[in-house]
Amino acid sequence: MSRTKTVFINAISALVLSTFTIVLSFIAQRVFASTLSLEYMGINGLFTNITTMLGIVELGLGSAIIFHLYKPIKDKDEHQITSLLNFYRNGYRVVAALIAMLGLAILPFITLITGEVTINENIYIIFILFIIDIICSYLLTYKRSLLYADQKNYIINMAHLGYVAIMNSAQIVWLISTHNYYGYLLIKIIVRILENTVLTLIINKRYQFNINKDSNQIEISTRNDIIKKIKGLFFHKIGTFIVFGSDNIIISIFLGIRTVGLFNNYYIIISAIQSVNNQIFGAITTTIGNLVASDNEEKLFITYRRMGFINFWIASIMSLGFLLAANPFMTLWLGKQYLLTNSVVIALSINLFLQIMRSSNNSFKEAAGIFHEDRLIPIYESLINITASIIFLRYFGLAGVFMGTIVSNAFILFYSYPKFIYKKLFDKNYVQYFKELLLYIILASITAAISVVTLKALTIESITTQLAAAVLAALILPSLVLAIFYRKSEELNYFKRIAKKVLRKLVSR
Repeated sequence: MSRTKTVFINAISALVLSTFTIVLSFIAQRVFASTLSLEYMGINGLFTNITTMLGIVELGLGSAIIFHLYKPIKDKDEHQITSLLNFYRNGYRVVAALIAMLGLAILPFITLITGEVTINENIYIIFILFIIDIICSYLLTYKRSLLYADQKNYIINMAHLGYVAIMNSAQIVWLISTHNYYGYLLIKIIVRILENTVLTLIINKRYQFNINKDSNQIEISTRNDIIKKIKGLFFHKIGTFIVFGSDNIIISIFLGIRTVGLFNNYYIIISAIQSVNNQIFGAITTTIGNLVASDNEEKLFITYRRMGFINFWIASIMSLGFLLAANPFMTLWLGKQYLLTNSVVIALSINLFLQIMRSSNNSFKEAAGIFHEDRLIPIYESLINITASIIFLRYFGLAGVFMGTIVSNAFILFYSYPKFIYKKLFDKNYVQYFKELLLYIILASITAAISVVTLKALTIESITTQLAAAVLAALILPSLVLAIFYRKSEELNYFKRIAKKVLRKLVSR
């Protein structure tokens, strides 16, 4: 298949998966809220963050392996593919063992983070179940890298679709029937093992060469490059957790586990939005990896500009949608008692915009294997995030936690990306990068201000109508702004041509 067609199929399957996952997760959380207390919500979000932290020990092994799989898959070098997969398998076994040890080391201190809780279940057993779940996520998963590097993401997406459907349905029935949290967590573990097993069987059948062969050893140069990338990725893993995973821990320590529960409901919405975005750019990353391997720098830069343009469009729609619709949706979904203040929602919206704006650059960074060069950046980002979050929390409360993350996100967009991606890959002047980024931010701010003022002026009383108006405004206004300001740009005209081709094909059928 052509690159464009492959991206399209992977993106469509990703959108189907994300949409289905979002719908089921909202239903499941509604049941969760009605059957268990706010403390359970807080514990669920907090322990998810802690186990995400433990995933740091993966060290970016998966990304490094996938990067090295692009060329042997293109060349159909079965010996090299087999060697890499065996190395990956052994590495993930070590990762699972390390996570188990770290989890047990944290276990005695878990109540220092949660504070006093009044739940029926044992807090230590709950944490152990979370540890078991993340360990299972690393078992029988190494072969997925073959599908990612081969641009067959849609197979993984379809398998995960089944996992989401079975897990959420079973958890909903279980909670309604028993109100028991232990079973809720056990169901997730069992279905995860089932998903990994099914995917392994599919991959074994699809790739007939012996990927279980143990005799192959990877080349010394490849091993050294993987280790070099892993060293760089280690810092990135730490930075990713601290910036995106530490919020719940800070909130729990300073504001309490119930506040974590309130925020976790908004985080489910944010996570759903990010999931759609990540699936789209995940589908694009492998194709960029193949383009990088072709050494066509001019075509690569054109693709970079196009991806940055579509990234801004997606970020504008998603962040504006959250800003306008979060509280009306929360009122309909769970009730007014679960609402956060407007200042918190604004901070979360800005943060969401900046996070999504990182997507296209991250895709190029990962596809090009730029892990070692900027290895210290996540440390700086983490220090900025924690320091700013704690300082702002003192003055602005919960909103301050996310203001700290806004500052650290801005640091990456304005310093790290132009230096380590824009300059390294394309050897272009920073000025062009800053002009485009600042224009994107200005246009997004103007669009948001117009939207908020317009919706307030309409004084809509019905929550359902407010939600519908918010969604329409988020979809229409950013698109209008792009159509006006970029009507003569190559990027907009490129996507127009693609849209016309798709429409012609649909009409001709």
